[in-house]
Amino acid sequence: MSRRHSAEKREIIPDPKFQDIVVTKFMNSIMRAGKKSVAEQIVYGAFDIVEGKLKTEPLPVFKQALDNVAPTVEVRSRRVGGATYQVPVEVRTERRQALAIRWLITAARARNDKTMVERLSAELIDASNNRGAAVKKREDTHKMAEANRAFSHYRW
Repeated sequence: MSRRHSAEKREIIPDPKFQDIVVTKFMNSIMRAGKKSVAEQIVYGAFDIVEGKLKTEPLPVFKQALDNVAPTVEVRSRRVGGATYQVPVEVRTERRQALAIRWLITAARARNDKTMVERLSAELIDASNNRGAAVKKREDTHKMAEANRAFSHYRW
């Protein structure tokens, strides 16, 4: 990390179908080896399956899933006098979104369905209903922060 100044944020263009910046960020996270069209097919395919199963618009389901996965507190390591403490801190809004996206994709990739489209759609439906691996990850993070609440006075 540069000590002089922070890197300026790149402008992200909204996705072509829903005109949503968060969907574009999600697509960019799914993308591997610069294959944007493949990532687009995966996301839109998953949205189509979600729409077919739930008979509702896929975008609100996606937003609900992200909200259910996003953590409010996390632990960060803090060194005090030779000992390292896990100090609970609140998560910034941008980081919350980034973690939620990352956890959803990781949980989807770990599932046992046949294609990535099916895995992602199943994980989005699970996360929007407050269950699944990504939501469990958030719960574990919150439990860890709760367990280390005694060290919250070391916050910096």
